[in-house]
Formats: sequence, structure tokens, C-alpha cells
Amino acid sequence: MEAGAASRVHQHPYYPPGVAIPGWAPDDAPRLRQAPLFVAVIGAIATVAYRQACRSSHAPRFIDRFAAAWFSVCCFLHVCFEGYYIYNRTRIAGLQTPFAHLWKEYALSDSRYLTSDVFTVCVETITVFAWGPLCLLTTISILVGSSSRHVNQAIICTAHLYGVALYYATNWAEQRFAGVSYSRPEFLYYWVYYVGFNMPWAVVPLVLLYDSYAQVGKAFGALQDGAKQRKNT
Repeated sequence: MEAGAASRVHQHPYYPPGVAIPGWAPDDAPRLRQAPLFVAVIGAIATVAYRQACRSSHAPRFIDRFAAAWFSVCCFLHVCFEGYYIYNRTRIAGLQTPFAHLWKEYALSDSRYLTSDVFTVCVETITVFAWGPLCLLTTISILVGSSSRHVNQAIICTAHLYGVALYYATNWAEQRFAGVSYSRPEFLYYWVYYVGFNMPWAVVPLVLLYDSYAQVGKAFGALQDGAKQRKNT
């Protein structure tokens, strides 16, 4: 039994070589077979949210409509996809479901998702239960023109930036100071999966955070101008 268990540890393709992944089992189908459907679902969610924003008088600018689509996709990923990971984190390495296949494919770029790494579990738990619902609330606030829209947007964008910074930094620090890499070195896994798939959560929040800063500043500027005019009259 011990020999069999040791053999299974070394059969998996994840880094660092020999890392223990409890319950790991090879996939019973190509992992990327579900990717087109997954991408199609994301595209459908973004399209519906964008079209709803186009119909709303409260989202007159392109960046408003884009933000509605962006946060709706974030809500789906945080609550459904990452929620699936949190619920199944201790056994996902052996599951044969579509989401499990996608997670095992992504884990080739970060094996921490298959080892119940404490940092990863904590960050993903906060993402599922705090940032997912807030993304939904932000989407709704854009569509209905809520006065809290830019407050919500600033909070979630800051959270995304902080989360992705920690995600990159912890991996970099492990590699730099401990010589441990959780990603396979191939271009696809490191640059496309690890760097590329996470980069939108570093770029888009910066753009939207700047927009919130500008809009809030503009609103307070208008209030100050109005107060000066009333004072002068």
C-alpha cells in the first residue's frame, strides 16, 4: 500500500516534482474538452450583462457597460467556479467533473490548488464569500444607477488588486527564497495560465479604480462649486 501511494505521488505531472497530492487520479477525459463550453458560458454572461447595461439609462458610457459585464463575470467565477474549489478542495485532485478537470488543468501552473495550501484556501474563501457577492452588488448598482456604485467598485477593485498582488508575491517569494516553484516551466503553464489568466485582475481593476476616483472627484467638485455659488448669492 505504501509503495502504491508513493508511486502515485510521483506519477502526477505537478510541480515541484514529488509534491504530495492526496487522492490524485488521472483524468478520465481530456481536461480541455470542457474549456470551450466554459468560455462560452463566460461570454454569455458578459454579453447579457453588457446588453442590459446598454438598455439602462444609468450606464451611458462604454466603461460603465464594460464594468457591468466585467463584474458579472467576476461574480460567476468567484461564486460558482472558485466556490466549487472551496467546497471540494480536499478531494478535487481525484474528481472527474468538468470543473475538477479545469481546476486540475490550471493547477499545472499552481499546484497549491491541489494541496489545500493554507494561503490559497484562505484567499479563495474570502473571494467566494465576500468578493463574489460584492461583484454582483456592484453589477446591480451599475444597472440601476445606485449612488453606491463607485464605492462598491472602488472596494472590489482594491480587493482584486490586493489579492492578485499577494497571489503573485507569495509564489515569487517561495521561488526566490526557498527555491520552490509551484508551476511547470513550460510557456503555456507559466506565462499563459499563471501570468496571463490572472493579469486581467491586475489591469482591469486599475482602470476601473481610476474611473471611480475621477467620478467621485468630479461629483465632489460639482458639490463644492454649487456650495460656492449659493454662498455668493
